[in-house]
Amino acid sequence: MFERGFKTWCENYSKQKRTILGFGSHAPLDARALAEHLGIRVWTPHDVPKLSSESLAILLRNDGKTPSCWSAVTLVVGSKVVVILNSSHSRARQASDLTHELAHRIRGHEAQEVHVTDDGLMLLTNYDKQQEEEADWLSGCLLLPREALINIKRRRLSEPDAATEYGVSVKMLNYRLAMTGVNRQFV
Repeated sequence: MFERGFKTWCENYSKQKRTILGFGSHAPLDARALAEHLGIRVWTPHDVPKLSSESLAILLRNDGKTPSCWSAVTLVVGSKVVVILNSSHSRARQASDLTHELAHRIRGHEAQEVHVTDDGLMLLTNYDKQQEEEADWLSGCLLLPREALINIKRRRLSEPDAATEYGVSVKMLNYRLAMTGVNRQFV
């Protein structure tokens, strides 16, 4: 599925960026600090200029029964890049969404195109399946590199405590533990 060496590249990239940002190799990553380092602005709908209160309410509708249908979008205007996050989602979800969007930029994937119809409907062009899978893997690696997972297991942290410490969901934590083989390593 991935090109040879991709997963190793992700681990090395995550470690390199942690070092540059002053985080330990297995310390939690501040995704917003990474975005700033990459020159990418991070907004929520509240930061969008001239957005009507009606539009804001629609974008942030999250009644618990029907979760909002969008998570994040990357907009590129000239040399400026902004990621807009759905602030009605949990902090863990926002961190995952942000690192996913950053992963697309890091890997040089084509930014989503925004088309506005004559009646004002916004349409987005998606990334292809391979690019989405790359962004998913790199995002997980940025938030929970293998060294962090090993550290979590060595410290015998509970899943909820580890997820809280790293600012991720328990689901993301379990996925990374399973997919990296760290769970098998600590049986």
